Amino acid sequence: MATKSLVVAELEGRRTIELLGGQLLIRVTRNSGAAFSFAEGYTLLFTLVAIGVIVVIVRISRRLYSSAWALSLGLLLGGATGNLLDRLLRSPGPGRGAVVDFLDFQVWPSFNVADSGIVVGGVLAVVLSFRGLEVDGTRGGRSSQAA
Repeated sequence: MATKSLVVAELEGRRTIELLGGQLLIRVTRNSGAAFSFAEGYTLLFTLVAIGVIVVIVRISRRLYSSAWALSLGLLLGGATGNLLDRLLRSPGPGRGAVVDFLDFQVWPSFNVADSGIVVGGVLAVVLSFRGLEVDGTRGGRSSQAA
């Protein structure tokens, strides 16, 4: 939320910052859909999905004894919460607000720090699942010291 607030306050309607020889643009865009502007116009649905994801993560966290899962779920929780707050607090109103995106590498749609947390946390969750590591630190029913 801090990065989004800073970018909106400093750049919205004013300018674009070019970095890395113009390969990275910092500019404010609004996204009413999901990642990569998928399903724009379904903001209320994505608001409800984000609330559901947050509730599930908070419930799971009570059984959390794996630092790797803590990192994964923390990234997912932070990203989902950041984007949910945009949907709830930004114009045009609660459940209809658009997410602020501002990182644009010009080879895929723009995104934000929360989106990055969701992607990295999701990839880590998949890796941990494939490795058989449970959120409680066990691996196939036995305790895991590496967690």
